This record gives sequence, structure tokens and C-alpha cells, in this order.
Amino acid sequence: MKLSTQVKPISYLKSHAADIVKDLAESREPMLITQNGEAKLIVMDVRSYEEQAQTVAMLKILALGHRDIESGNFRPAEDVFSSLDQDEGR
Repeated sequence: MKLSTQVKPISYLKSHAADIVKDLAESREPMLITQNGEAKLIVMDVRSYEEQAQTVAMLKILALGHRDIESGNFRPAEDVFSSLDQDEGR
């Protein structure tokens, strides 16, 4: 994550929740919340969260595919297409 995110103390979150919701929905930039000077959580709008979750899911799928290829657990595309052509002729 880029660190151009807003950084606010937890007291700001407590006293400005409605403003934070509005700002995050408009800017779509996450907010880093600190407690005692330490980063504790990230607050983000739902749309950004869903997009990030979809990206992570896609990366997991790609990683699983890469692992299958490395372990030799795959079929060449031409074999798959040939098999599909044979099934189509039945």
C-alpha cells in the first residue's frame, strides 16, 4: 500500500467517524489509525476493500496455477483442445 494515506490518531476516529466515512467514500484512499504513536489499523471504504479482496483472490488463483505448473500437474493446451474437439464430435 502506498503511504500517501492519511494518518490519524484513534481519538480522531472516535470523534469524527461520520466525517471519516464521507471522506473515505469520496477519496477512496485508506486511513491509517494510530494508537500511542503506533500503526494499529487501516480504515477503507467498502468498494476499495472489495476491489482489493478480488485482487488478492486473483493472485491466489495465479499462485496456485504457477505451483501446478512447477509440479508438472498440467496438460498442454493442444491436448485439451484436441480432447474438446473429440467430445464435440460425439
